[in-house]
Amino acid sequence: MKYKANTPNEYIAQLPQERKLVIEKLRGTILENLPSGFEEQLSYGMLGYVVPHSLYPAGYHVQPELPLPFINLASQKNFIALYHSGIYAEPAIINWFKNEYPNHCKRKLDMGKSCVRFKSMDDIPYELIAELCTKMTPTEWISLYEKNIKK
Repeated sequence: MKYKANTPNEYIAQLPQERKLVIEKLRGTILENLPSGFEEQLSYGMLGYVVPHSLYPAGYHVQPELPLPFINLASQKNFIALYHSGIYAEPAIINWFKNEYPNHCKRKLDMGKSCVRFKSMDDIPYELIAELCTKMTPTEWISLYEKNIKK
């Protein structure tokens, strides 16, 4: 779903109450656990956690005027989505995540390449997401991005 917002707080304010509580908790989890250097902003109409141009002036190869995306969080029509670029780019992280997921959730993992979908608001693995956020620094993400994605 698309929300018209200019800031993360404006985005959250537009959400239905049950989604707002979950997004706020996920946002807090991400902000508390991301390594220093990532910045929060609205990115692609979602909450975004990016490598700012001050750390990576080249920006995102698809649109260099945008900072390098790392994590996005969105309230979609039928689920809450967590997009994590490190999962997509680093096999060790995706393998770790897939192995750990059943230890934190009763429901089956619903995942695309970099998107983890949460259809049930009462079974979100906040502790696992917290640990996932710690797995990569901005410098490590830049290096992996340049090696695997930006060709």
